[in-house]
Amino acid sequence: MRKSWFHILLLFTMINSSCNNSAPNEQGENKDSTLYKEGTFGYDLHFLKQHDSVVVLKEGDNSQIIVSPKYQAKVFTSTADGNEGLSFGWVNYKAFSGPVDAHMNAYGGENRFWLGPEGGRFSLYFKPGSKMVFDNWKTPAPIDTETWNVTNKSNNSVSMQKEMKLTNYKGTEMQLMVDRTIKMLDSKQINNDLGTTLDTSVKVVGYETVNVLTNKGTNAWTESTGMPCMWLLDMFKPTPATVIVVPFKNAAGQPFSKVATTNYFGEIPADRIKHTDDVLYFKADGKSRGKLGVVPGKAKPFAGSYDSENKVLTAIMFDVEPGAKYLNQEWNTTKPPFSGDAVNAYNDGPLADGSQMGPFYEIESVSPAAFLKPNETLSHKHSVFHFTGSEQALDGIAKKLFGVSLDDIIKAF
Repeated sequence: MRKSWFHILLLFTMINSSCNNSAPNEQGENKDSTLYKEGTFGYDLHFLKQHDSVVVLKEGDNSQIIVSPKYQAKVFTSTADGNEGLSFGWVNYKAFSGPVDAHMNAYGGENRFWLGPEGGRFSLYFKPGSKMVFDNWKTPAPIDTETWNVTNKSNNSVSMQKEMKLTNYKGTEMQLMVDRTIKMLDSKQINNDLGTTLDTSVKVVGYETVNVLTNKGTNAWTESTGMPCMWLLDMFKPTPATVIVVPFKNAAGQPFSKVATTNYFGEIPADRIKHTDDVLYFKADGKSRGKLGVVPGKAKPFAGSYDSENKVLTAIMFDVEPGAKYLNQEWNTTKPPFSGDAVNAYNDGPLADGSQMGPFYEIESVSPAAFLKPNETLSHKHSVFHFTGSEQALDGIAKKLFGVSLDDIIKAF
């Protein structure tokens, strides 16, 4: 009899424990991932918590972002509508299992910090004297696999820091430090930053990243030694209806080659890229690999995209210095080293062997070359915004930021 009561008590304890472990808390963060649809913020939050002690920043009840000091201080994703809302960033689920990749570990993330240049005479991704081909390409560990240190944290912001020792293609050894602060923005700050007056029906999430690079060595970074630059890359989910929009300073009567580089991975097919005298459109469907960039003298401090399938308008805002020198990042050593772009866009697609990392698309900003003496700093601000709502309300935002209507974007292709 005593044994039977023991079994009953044990069974009751197991059932009770199981119920307690699966019950959601007030925010629903412990909710079983199967109750969140893939593509929602809650699904990605649950997934990332299996691999990381993430930092969740919030503004109000619904605007949230996931930041990861472990995964190189990146913003993995965001939402404007809570756990049940769309997750805007691209998370590469398969990259979290298996061996470390020798070239790059593409975990995803809608805002990640990298250093440039990738190629060129001062490259940080190729050993001195090596041929610039894929087999020799290696992303520096501090921006690929290493954890960053948290230096400050609150409900709506987090600051992280990383010290690095890198050697560039020239053979120059560089000691540097990066401080990166990510802060959520409320609707008043968003309106002030963008010069908009948001309709109350529009749901929005916005955040700024302030990135500061310091020369911690004993020698100045010059044209003879080479120097790094900061590179912010935003990875988003493509759809057949998504179009990237890159406005630029009016170039009527000028060759488009003076405005944009469109052949990073071979010339982009004509049916995937279009432009007027002051705006460029680029298909972001994740079906054809291509990259473009706009030169600093023509770049404006905005770029973005519109997904008419989900009615999501995305914008990035970033620092641009038209008269500064920007590093060329192409995989060759023949082009002038300071002929680089200030803003880039990338659409993923299958490689020659049929494999594909994504699909995803990227919008990127780059800082000027860091000509820094010991202990001098360079700062680069890059902000990300996602708006959802009626097309009538979103149309006004698109006109304000990009100078084109949603109809112009939708009918571009």
